[in-house]
Amino acid sequence: MSFELAYLNFIQENLRSPFMDQFMVFITKFGEYGLFWILLSVGLLIKKSTRKWGLILCTALVIDIVLLNGIVKPLVARTRPCYINTAIELLVKAPSGHSFPSGHAGACFTAAFALLIGKNKYWAPAMILAVLVGFSRNYLYVHWPTDVLGALVIGMIAGFIGNFMYINHLIPKFITNTLEKVIG
Repeated sequence: MSFELAYLNFIQENLRSPFMDQFMVFITKFGEYGLFWILLSVGLLIKKSTRKWGLILCTALVIDIVLLNGIVKPLVARTRPCYINTAIELLVKAPSGHSFPSGHAGACFTAAFALLIGKNKYWAPAMILAVLVGFSRNYLYVHWPTDVLGALVIGMIAGFIGNFMYINHLIPKFITNTLEKVIG
C-alpha cells in the first residue's frame, strides 16, 4: 500500500491544476453508477441493427454489477485512500462504501472489453474513456491504483461473459422476445 500511497501523492503534488481538476471531475462522471453505459445500452437495444450490442453490453454490465458490487467489494472491504490520508482536499464528495474494486472504472472497462472482444469498431474510444475514468479515480484520491486494476480485470471477465452469452444464445429468450414485441 505504501507504493500506492506514494503514487497517489505524486499525482496530487505534480499533476494537480485548475484545468485538470475540472477535467477529472467531468471525466469521472462517465463511470458514475454506470449510467452512461446503461443509457448507451438501452439506446442500442431500440434499433434492430444495434440490438446485438445493446444485449451484449447490458449482459456484461449486469455481470459486472454482480461480480464487482455483489461479491468482490463486500469480500475485500478495502478502505478508500481519502479516509487514510485525510489531508488531501477532495474535489468530489467522499464516496461511501468500500474501495476495491472501482465501480466507476469497472463499468467503463466492462463496456470497453465487451466491445473489444466482440470486435466492435468503437472499442478503442471506449477503452480510452475507461482508462481516463480509471485515472480520474486516482487523481480524485478516492481509489487506490489496484482498485482500478481490479476493475480492469473484472471488466475483462464481464465483457467476455457478455459476448459468450450472446454468441451461445444464453441470454434468456423472454428478453429477446419481449424486445421484439415491444420495440420491433
